[in-house]
Amino acid sequence: MLTLPQIIDRPAQAYAFMRFTVRMDEMLKPADEGFPIVFKTLAEQGIQPVGAAFYNYRRINMAETLDVEAGIAVERAGTATDQVAFATLPAGRFVTLRWHGHPDKLEAVTAMLIGWVRLTERKFDVDERADGDHFACRLEIYETDPAEQPDMEQWVTELAFKLKD
Repeated sequence: MLTLPQIIDRPAQAYAFMRFTVRMDEMLKPADEGFPIVFKTLAEQGIQPVGAAFYNYRRINMAETLDVEAGIAVERAGTATDQVAFATLPAGRFVTLRWHGHPDKLEAVTAMLIGWVRLTERKFDVDERADGDHFACRLEIYETDPAEQPDMEQWVTELAFKLKD
């Protein structure tokens, strides 16, 4: 199931993340390797998550590699480590929708959202460069905890892409 796209205002939000450069066939690496390290670092620093885990796609070049952050919104920034950094997700207007279903369909869901944005003549906050599209903030938020719901067909994912002001 898919919700209709909406335009919302999101406030700035502190987050912790681990950065990866991966090919499309390596997209599980940030989740498998990054999320456990980020959560361990937060626990060590006594910092509480305040939202669901997410990918933040910073640079996309589908033919080659993507720069992806495996992140989590936090109550406050902490101290960076060799692997985990802290930053702030930008405030602004975002286009969002929710997908209820298997994550392997997210590429098609994303294409639908991109098509809707183009159809409605809106613009993403993106800088198109030779090495790919660099996004101000392009989130894939994993609202379902796999430990609580192992059936991937029941998972809920929110897409939230920052628009140009």
